[in-house]
Amino acid sequence: MVLISVMYPSDSGTRFDMDYYLKTHMPLVSQRWSSKGLHDYTVLKGAGTPDGGTAPYQVIANLRFDSADAFKKAAGEDGEEIFGDIPNFTDSQPVVQISDFAE
Repeated sequence: MVLISVMYPSDSGTRFDMDYYLKTHMPLVSQRWSSKGLHDYTVLKGAGTPDGGTAPYQVIANLRFDSADAFKKAAGEDGEEIFGDIPNFTDSQPVVQISDFAE
């Protein structure tokens, strides 16, 4: 099991349509990838830093996948549609990280 983190930076002046993201984009991700190794996902909205500053990421989606290979295969098959949808909710480019769960 791996965690795929898709992190959208909090750059000044960026647009992010949370309503579209939650009601259209993430259901699309779930629909396309649930049969390809996606177990579930959570969406986090950046609230700030301990010193009161702006959160470095405005939104982070964490997707639990069977494996990194399963994610790469799913992204290869449906990436054009899913990643092509990004301009519909933001003008920010996400940072993607694959993480293993510590044992």
